Formats: sequence, C-alpha cells, structure tokens
Amino acid sequence: MALYKSDVKTCETLLKEYQAKDSLAKDPVKLSFTGVGNKDVYNITAPFEDQGELVIAGRVESRDSEHSEIHFFVEKGGDWVPREGAPVFTLQDPFFTFIHGELVLGGVQIFPHPTQKNALMWRTVFYKGRSIQQLTPFFVGPDAMKDLRLVELSNGEIGVFTRPQGEKGGRGKIGFTTARSLQELSIALVNDAPLLQDQFVDEEWGGANELHILKNGLVGVLGHFASFDDEGNRYYYPMIFALDPATGEYSDIELIATRNKFLPGATKRPDLVEVVFSGGLVRKADGTADLYAGISDAEAHRLTIADPFLKFE
Repeated sequence: MALYKSDVKTCETLLKEYQAKDSLAKDPVKLSFTGVGNKDVYNITAPFEDQGELVIAGRVESRDSEHSEIHFFVEKGGDWVPREGAPVFTLQDPFFTFIHGELVLGGVQIFPHPTQKNALMWRTVFYKGRSIQQLTPFFVGPDAMKDLRLVELSNGEIGVFTRPQGEKGGRGKIGFTTARSLQELSIALVNDAPLLQDQFVDEEWGGANELHILKNGLVGVLGHFASFDDEGNRYYYPMIFALDPATGEYSDIELIATRNKFLPGATKRPDLVEVVFSGGLVRKADGTADLYAGISDAEAHRLTIADPFLKFE
C-alpha cells in the first residue's frame, strides 16, 4: 500500500490531532514489580516468550541514580518477580526482537565520557542466543547513539533503525537502512543510514523503540516523540508510523497515548512527570493492542488502545 507523508509536524500539532480523534484508551494498569528492594522498575519491554514462559525485561534503578541494570521478570500471583537464575545486565532501557530464530536483546550502556570530566557517554549494545540464558554479545553501536533497533524483514534481511544526535541528527532523528545479515552490521553502516526526512523539527526529537513486521511486509514502528517546554520539562509521547523497506517510503508520525491516559504515579524528577517511554505493543485479535510503557522514569504501566497498525495492513 502507498504510505501518506505530509510536511513535518510539531509535537503540538500531533497532540492536537490525537486529542481530536477521541482514541480508545482503556483499562490502565500499573504493573507491580517485587524482589528488587526499594528500586524502581521502568522502561520495560512488552512480555515475550522464553522457554515456554512469559518474561518482561525491565530497567531497575534507584530513584536518585542513572546507574541501571536490566532484570528479567515473570508473573506470579499478580506481581512480576525476578526470574530465578536469569542473567542481569548492567544496561538501561531493554528491548528485544527475534531474528533468524534467535532472541536478540539490547540495551543502553553508559560509560565515562572520553573528553568531558564527570560526564557520561552511551551506546547501544546487542546480545543474541536461543534463550535468555544463552545470550552473548554480538554488536556494539556507535558512541552517543541510543534507540538503535533491528528487525528481521519479510525477505530475511535486517532492517536497521538508527538515531544519531549532534551534527547529523540534532537532538535525535530516525534513520533507516538494511543489512543482508547480522554479520554485516558495522559502525559505518549504522552511521551512514539516511535520515527519514520531515519526521521531526530540529527543536524536537524521537526514536524507534519496537519494530513490528506487518502482514504485508511493512515495518510498523513503535517509538517516542519528545519535546521540551519553556521551563525545561520533558514531554515524551508514544507514537507510531509505518515504513516500506522495499521503497523507503514512510507515513506520518501519529501519537497513540498521553500521560493522562495512564494511572497517576511517582516520578523520578519534577521535569519528568510527562514522560511516557514506549516499551512494547502486544497486538490482539480483537483489534486492540496492549501498550507497555515506562512512566515518568519511575514506574511501568500498561494501557489498552486500538491497534494502531491495523490500518496499514
């Protein structure tokens, strides 16, 4: 199908469009995580199956710190508890996909900034294996790039969504390229990925969080769209668009939820109240989808919405 792309839209325009649609948003739930002391669990993945069991990966962190671990949780009695014997990774913001029959898990690694004293740098790192227990590292993305995502395309190639910042991407813009295999991934391939034009104005930013291959081979992109207000508060909105990997065409970004559609909750800092960080989307047979999200950098919630990718199929 042909994908419609208009001129670039600001966060304000996208928000007005979302609010005008009276979109489905029901059954908000705050997920309960136990077994990690007084630490927060946020920026979770959607549940995925590993060795016959549903698992959620989550960012585990003290309220006053940015130093995180990725833990794996299973549901017991309504709570999500650490999976016994599962590895723990010193990373932020987990994500997963399945490529050529293997689980691919990624996260953000922070490390001391090479030139700025007392500052941090970050990069996206990837692991793969037949199960969580067998995950081993296989690729490290460019320094200063979060939101690097991979997906197995319907032709067996690898779709690569990038998010450079700085000279090429400003505050953060999405790029796309392909690789013939995981072995072909390289820093140069990632850095050279063309940007998707007119998805973000320069003052705003966003990235891909989770990629869905639709029935017709299009890639459904679940991501976040972000901006600052005049006081420096951050606004993060869950968003989607579709991309045709065969032609490179893509659709307009659309917001699919706002913070007030979820339950009230805690926040890491006052400037992060309005942060909703897309974790994952579970599409359901009844035309709805469950959106899993990190809330205000402190909690993990779920919200049922209309499946935003159906119209592209």
